[in-house]
Amino acid sequence: MPLTERETKVLNEIREWENHLLNYEANDLQLTYEKYLERSFSLLPENIQRQFFSVIDSWLFHLHGMIQSSQIQMDAKDRILASGRVFLQDLHQIEDLKKLEIGQLQYIAMQQIARHRLYSFAQGGLAGTGGTLLLGTDIPAMAVINLRAVQLIAMTYGFEVNTPYEMMSSLRVFHTATLPPRLQKEGWTILMNEMDSSGDSYFYEGNEEITDVTWLEQPIQQLFKALVITLFRKKLIQGLPVVSMAIGAGTNYQLTRKVTEFAHNYYQLRYLNQKEEM
Repeated sequence: MPLTERETKVLNEIREWENHLLNYEANDLQLTYEKYLERSFSLLPENIQRQFFSVIDSWLFHLHGMIQSSQIQMDAKDRILASGRVFLQDLHQIEDLKKLEIGQLQYIAMQQIARHRLYSFAQGGLAGTGGTLLLGTDIPAMAVINLRAVQLIAMTYGFEVNTPYEMMSSLRVFHTATLPPRLQKEGWTILMNEMDSSGDSYFYEGNEEITDVTWLEQPIQQLFKALVITLFRKKLIQGLPVVSMAIGAGTNYQLTRKVTEFAHNYYQLRYLNQKEEM
């Protein structure tokens, strides 16, 4: 089925974003830091390295499953369908959302994106108060917020995330979106190759290992943020650690902005590709 004028415009915008992503050039400082990180981690025995990333992968799988089956996610799924019924009454399951036009789906998706960016902003502000508990739970909380955002964006475009293939796709989208820009192009290329070869797959047949040493940069940045917050938390303005709260809120907001932008472009592209093939 040929794309409409609006769909073609959206596709061109995605291709422009993709071109910028694929042509990103890292500076010398970024490359030096990457080599230092890899060299430092390579000092550990290989079996320890494998176990470390296996634990992280397992944690992400279980976290994904917990979020996907939680009542709050079920309620969000119902809200997405209810939003879709404003445009088309005959919607009974997530896959039916593919019947909607791209502009209608974008409207629903942007509601989810705005809400989760706000959650991240608030979470970062709370962590920025410097409380031990809030700082300690910042990384798990950000993982939950961003994984949940990816799942809801996927569902908005008609992709139910409870199948093995869609679960792995959403985890790979989350993983690639949290990588530094210089490393995202490789992950995007893998996602595009899988998209071209998958068809309507139910089972995932690719590599099920998700994280590696390149992914460590994002958690390290979060830990560095926690250190900066700790240094500034005693600088109070009218009784509040405004500087550290601003650092926490701004950093978390930017991370979720990056994740949601990446996920939104990916699932829009899948929606348009499937529509073109119909």
